[in-house]
Amino acid sequence: MATAEELKQRIEAGIPGASAEVDSTDDVHFNARIVADAFSGLSRIQQHQLVYRLFEPGELGGPIHALSLRTETP
Repeated sequence: MATAEELKQRIEAGIPGASAEVDSTDDVHFNARIVADAFSGLSRIQQHQLVYRLFEPGELGGPIHALSLRTETP
């Protein structure tokens, strides 16, 4: 089972220069706010896809039941 801190670390390691805030009340449903220069010039869908690529197939919707994203540029 993943924790909010583990997801935060994974996101920040996978997107250079990113700053992530991740919270969860049950370690199954997560909310993440991610700020990264890497999102510049990308559509919201492309930004979210960049984050989703950090997870293994089946991980989202499986052990991580839900991941709500808010992506922003600095």
